[in-house]
Amino acid sequence: MLAEIPAYSDLPFEELTHDIVDIVERCLRMTADVVERRCPASSGEFEPLRESAAHRADEGVPLDSILSAYQLGLAMCWERISTDASPDDLADMREALGHILDVHRKMVVAVTSAYMEARRLVDGEEREGRHAAMSALLAGEADASTGLTPAPEYVAMVLAIAPHPDEQAPGASAGIAARRKLRRVRELLDRVGAEQALVRLDSTGGTVLFPTEGPADWDDLRKVVAGAAESAGVDVTAAASVVKPSQIPSAVAQDREIIDLVRRTGRPPGLYQLADVLLDYQLSRATAALPGLAMLLEPLEARPELLNTLELYLQLGLDRRATASALHVHPNTVDYRIRRIDTLTGLSPIRHQDLPGLRAALIARAHRADGASG
Repeated sequence: MLAEIPAYSDLPFEELTHDIVDIVERCLRMTADVVERRCPASSGEFEPLRESAAHRADEGVPLDSILSAYQLGLAMCWERISTDASPDDLADMREALGHILDVHRKMVVAVTSAYMEARRLVDGEEREGRHAAMSALLAGEADASTGLTPAPEYVAMVLAIAPHPDEQAPGASAGIAARRKLRRVRELLDRVGAEQALVRLDSTGGTVLFPTEGPADWDDLRKVVAGAAESAGVDVTAAASVVKPSQIPSAVAQDREIIDLVRRTGRPPGLYQLADVLLDYQLSRATAALPGLAMLLEPLEARPELLNTLELYLQLGLDRRATASALHVHPNTVDYRIRRIDTLTGLSPIRHQDLPGLRAALIARAHRADGASG
């Protein structure tokens, strides 16, 4: 059986030679009795099988391996019964086969129902345990006093998941689309790393804690975020940092700020670290200089087309043709608007010494507008 069903090779030798051998013998005797008595097995005869299935579920043996083991045993019974049969035994063989198939059907029902019930209990306990661990870590309370043993470090990641077009559909379709999107993201996150991540997500995003004991592989993490976006069919923006358990609450708060900053400054979806937005992050802090920086662009407030051109021109790497294409205007129009920005503000996007001031002013303006709207 071990060659046919490798999953059983992971069980302790003592269990194989006692519990498993015992249940195999019970099945063989029950099948032989059914064929000999020529009457169905009673429901009570399947109780040991139900108990065994519950134990295997608790041990993590796959259900398909368990069912394969029972099917293999019944096939062996049929082979033994039918080996020496002759054409004259056809009627008896058909009756015996009917009884064996009835045993098989009842075995599948008993084993599957017991296994699924046990798995529901195990999965429920695991979910409750993960939920408790997540809550404790996010609250900064995961230590020996809570009975939890956190990993040495975590990749604390905050995700912002854009809505899927199907979520705009009327009726129940929108809810189905949101759950489908969320399921696909969760399935991908569950496959990351050797140890299962702690996940708290809804259809708009949430927090993921990846246990880690070494340096984070940021290329792999970027692929995870890109894979989540591809599988869900939506944009996904994320911010992450590697921290000790006690630092998780502040790291998650900072990650949320980074995502807000990425969105306000028009950056594309993807994974960001603080190092990717250091200047923007610092400039977005509430200081006495912030209003003054934002005021640099006040002359453009009445000319939204100039502000829009400035933002796109900087985002597109000072490429006037790409800016013109994005705005659906002629490149000469971009040149004209750049001159007007210089005239009105005294700062020109084509003078390299003015670029830091313009970028800082845009960030301060975005931060001020966001604070005013809040």
